[in-house]
Amino acid sequence: MSFLFTILVIAISLGLDAFSVALAFGMCQTDYCTQESKIRLSLSFGFFQFIMPLLGYWVGFSLTELVDKWDHWLVFFALSTIGIKMIWDTFETEEIPKKKTDISRGWPLLIASVATSIDALAVGFSFAFLRYEVLSSSLLIGVTAFFMSYIGSQMGHKIGKRFFSKPEWIGGIALVLLGVRFLLDGLGVL
Repeated sequence: MSFLFTILVIAISLGLDAFSVALAFGMCQTDYCTQESKIRLSLSFGFFQFIMPLLGYWVGFSLTELVDKWDHWLVFFALSTIGIKMIWDTFETEEIPKKKTDISRGWPLLIASVATSIDALAVGFSFAFLRYEVLSSSLLIGVTAFFMSYIGSQMGHKIGKRFFSKPEWIGGIALVLLGVRFLLDGLGVL
């Protein structure tokens, strides 16, 4: 198997997390799902997918055990928190309109970006061990995550507009379920 093919498979595998969250974002962010927000989300996810392997490579092997022990808990907490907030936002009443959570800005964007790229940090550790070329590999991972995130947000927005009148709760549930899947996978249940 060629080096480029190997890195592309890794990039697509890592990008699936970003794609899933972007799909949920597109489905549930009817108020915020503009072209600008889709690009902002995709750029952030792509940037973090690019930078995390570099950090993992340069930090080295000393943190590998720590990351492996806790990454699934961090991802579970981050995605579940955002998901629960989105579900909570669907219970707004006409008398007291609440501001919905826009995960393409601020802390929610940062949390989602880090949560979807923690695996890329571990990949960077393995790149150091395997002596892979980290800069070009990370660049391919970041670009792939950008495009997968953008496609996911586009698809999610079309699905949300077509099939759901209040898609925020569907997206929130999807994020919580993704968090649970990461936790169960990290605990070795899946």
